[in-house]
Amino acid sequence: MEGVEFKEEWQDEDFPRKKLVAPDISLTLDRSEESVLSDDLDESGEIDLDDLDTPSENSNEFEWEDDLPKPKTTDVIRKGSLTEYTAAEEKDDGRRWRMFRIGEQDHRVDMKAIEPYKKVISHGGYYGDGLNAIVVFAVCFMPESSQPNYRYLMDNLFKYVIGTLELLVAENYMIVYLNGATTRRKMPSLGWLRKCYQQIDRRLRKNLKSLIIVHPSWFIRTLLAITKPFISSKFSQKIKYVFTLAELAELVPMEYVGIPECIKQYVLLFKYWEGWHSAILGRSVHL
Repeated sequence: MEGVEFKEEWQDEDFPRKKLVAPDISLTLDRSEESVLSDDLDESGEIDLDDLDTPSENSNEFEWEDDLPKPKTTDVIRKGSLTEYTAAEEKDDGRRWRMFRIGEQDHRVDMKAIEPYKKVISHGGYYGDGLNAIVVFAVCFMPESSQPNYRYLMDNLFKYVIGTLELLVAENYMIVYLNGATTRRKMPSLGWLRKCYQQIDRRLRKNLKSLIIVHPSWFIRTLLAITKPFISSKFSQKIKYVFTLAELAELVPMEYVGIPECIKQYVLLFKYWEGWHSAILGRSVHL
């Protein structure tokens, strides 16, 4: 290139630096005093490249980032097939789903959906010698059939009940079926109850020694009478009707059997009715 001379200035033996010698350049058409002339440049006519500002050195004059909003990582991922959770969401999701083993298969249960109905099954302690469990099934905690997601609830509740039964039972066991204070809308269908029994592991069906139905309604007694020809004689012999809590206490140690508050109110109501009934007709009814 004409007018350009390369000079080498050695700072040390290994790293040479080069400086460009620029020709005289006039930046204006006239040579007035107010104009910027090439004479204003360094008299040596040399441009030191090391003295030039770069964007990294002058953060005020050079701004390479634009003001466009940048999508968050989670926004990008959510558009695809994967979802990135926050720590709180992941913890909440872990609480929501729980795996239960029924037979040889694992089933996932929506614990958040059935949260209000988990009291439907509970451990009532033990009876006799050994680990003979008392399993309490309170129908008053079942969801009402009028709910829009009733089938979804019952499906998850079914898996929860069977899975919990597998966890509670080690040896022989009995089921205390609390039927009192239950409206027809909360009564599980016969098909649902039959499905529960069929899905129970063979070991659990064999180890079930007694099914005690407390405060049986006319409806449930009629239902069981109709279905009696379709169930095994061994299972029919395990069913017992108990009409009062006093009768139940004669069969089962009640120390750890949780009686729901609604059933306690149910009993108090009928005791009041018993007093009125005795006064009018001279008969008594015990609950």
